[in-house]
Amino acid sequence: MTGIHIREFTLADTDSVRSLWAAAGLKPSRSDTYEAMGKVATRNPGLVLVAEDAEGRIVGTATGADDGRRGWVYRLAVHPALRRTGLGQRLVGEVEDRLRARGCEKLNLLVERDNPDAIAFWQHLGYVEDDVVFLGKWLTP
Repeated sequence: MTGIHIREFTLADTDSVRSLWAAAGLKPSRSDTYEAMGKVATRNPGLVLVAEDAEGRIVGTATGADDGRRGWVYRLAVHPALRRTGLGQRLVGEVEDRLRARGCEKLNLLVERDNPDAIAFWQHLGYVEDDVVFLGKWLTP
């Protein structure tokens, strides 16, 4: 994977990241606003990453977080043309290394059940399904 480097996300990357998410088929969430992306990056320095190609285009992203007890990956996206090249694994490895350096012992993530390719990807990296039920509630209208 030559010519691609990983760096920290900046707010100036927001439009490119959101375009990549759309190209990668990620379903938009109402929490994907500029403000929310800025908050997660500010609260998790060094864990929100982008991968840039040699021309400066963002071709991958990983949104990691540390809640002080466990680590999380909120979003992982790789441009469709670069899937199965190792870029996703490289981004995940970088988030894992950075969380490990903070003393984090477990990394959690959520995958929508209608995305079997993503489930297979994470399982390939050693992630296993926990026996939990995910519940959520929007606190704002």
